[in-house]
Amino acid sequence: MLKCKKKRPTIWHVLNFDYIFASNISNSNLIINKQKENMKKIVNYISPAISLVAIVFSVAAINKTCAATPSTEQAEAFTSMPAAQPVDLTYAADKALPSVVYIKNTQNSKVQTVEYSDPFADFFNDPFGGFFGRGNGGSQKRQVQTPPRVAAGSGVIISADGYIVTNNHVVDGADELTVTLNDNKEYSARIIGADKTTDLALIKIDGKNLPAIRVANSDNVKVGEWVLAIGNPLGLNNTVTAGIVSAKARTMGEQGTVSSMIQTDAAINQGNSGGALVNANGELIGINAMIYSQTGSNIGYGFAIPTTIMNKVIEDLKKYGTVQRAMIGISGMDVNKYVDLEKDKGNEVDMGTMEGIYVAETVEDGAAEDAGLKKGDVITHIDGQKVTKFGELTGIIAQKRPGDKIKLTYLRDKKKQEVTLTLKNEQGNTKVVKNADIDVLGADFRPVSKKLMEQLGISYGLEVIKVSSGKMKDAGIQKGFIIQRVNDEPMKSVEDLEKVVKETSTSKEPVLIIKGMFPTGKRGYTVIQLDE
Repeated sequence: MLKCKKKRPTIWHVLNFDYIFASNISNSNLIINKQKENMKKIVNYISPAISLVAIVFSVAAINKTCAATPSTEQAEAFTSMPAAQPVDLTYAADKALPSVVYIKNTQNSKVQTVEYSDPFADFFNDPFGGFFGRGNGGSQKRQVQTPPRVAAGSGVIISADGYIVTNNHVVDGADELTVTLNDNKEYSARIIGADKTTDLALIKIDGKNLPAIRVANSDNVKVGEWVLAIGNPLGLNNTVTAGIVSAKARTMGEQGTVSSMIQTDAAINQGNSGGALVNANGELIGINAMIYSQTGSNIGYGFAIPTTIMNKVIEDLKKYGTVQRAMIGISGMDVNKYVDLEKDKGNEVDMGTMEGIYVAETVEDGAAEDAGLKKGDVITHIDGQKVTKFGELTGIIAQKRPGDKIKLTYLRDKKKQEVTLTLKNEQGNTKVVKNADIDVLGADFRPVSKKLMEQLGISYGLEVIKVSSGKMKDAGIQKGFIIQRVNDEPMKSVEDLEKVVKETSTSKEPVLIIKGMFPTGKRGYTVIQLDE
């Protein structure tokens, strides 16, 4: 209730009214004498009434004054509220711009074998048109020279000695990487490690005293907070766009990817990939990764990988060469989506909550199954932190490593339960997973010569030119064997083999299935277990 010091009512208006009223009386003495008596009577009647009216108006005026005057406590509360001011992001731009770089990805010209169809080939080469099964269905192979390719993206300097974070898709397939700083200095870069699942990569340039960005905790970011997207979109280097954080923990991308994105309406376009999303202090809160658009250009929906996920991935790439990815061992969806799906089927369900993760399935021998979770459970908290949607769960698990323990709170039949589980890796154990390279095979390789391809009637392959101690020797593969496919991937270069070995070594089933041909033309295959 408002308080004010009340004033005594005034009768100034009454006195004024009497003066005006009296000034209209005639000057005639007779009339004056006659009117004096009447006037006294009138005034005696009217004055109290007018005084009462004046008092009422005066009190009303005082009350109005009180209503417009806040108490001391309220006045202090009003003055403590921040005044609305225009947002000035120039400080953030000045701080962050020098840390964002331009990355050029060059892929050299290569010779590739392509398969094409010629419907008349069998007819003209075989007078019976392949009727007796001697044709190959018009399928032909030829070697083509691919032109050089150049792509571009952005990156963020995270250390003064030259470590740079970017997207995996920015550096994927690169034969050469060139980094241009904000001051136009150029450096050659090498890839330290890359992770397709999170779409993050770590590259390195040889530099000193570089302008490293300050990294903030993305968990502290709030929806509605002002942010800047900095990068090199559409060939326009050192571009800054502004917007707000539109949402957090967005699930985007393909199944099997770690997806707990920061959504922003700051304009992000092609070339922004790998660039910085910074707060109003110029601190990094995310790596720009993708846009949601039917046109390929910005329509107000951009997404960035949070720094909480980035920090863990970069640490793993530096230490292990690959990401130590923890798995909770469930498939599921937001519980509200599950309830809506059931309603569409005509089923009424009550899970006890509309916030959390519905467990649709547990992975055999996975962490969740070992801890006793079942289909139909609803996960509501991890380590005391509330999770309302799947993106929040994946964001938390992405910061963990195999062997880490988490406390899980979930509902079963609407009853609260708690359990502690140990996270596992993709291979179902808690061991550290390391990238294997072709050295583990214990052999040397080279592309098959043209002459040998003609002799064997093949168009590609890798020839084993030396076998020492290692997986190849253990599997019985000898010098001269031609490797044509590994895990159904064609082997046209040593790089193809390196890529398959590296990816398979960290997969759920680290097994190489090698198919090829002996020098005699006889075909054969062997299986190599990489984790033994």
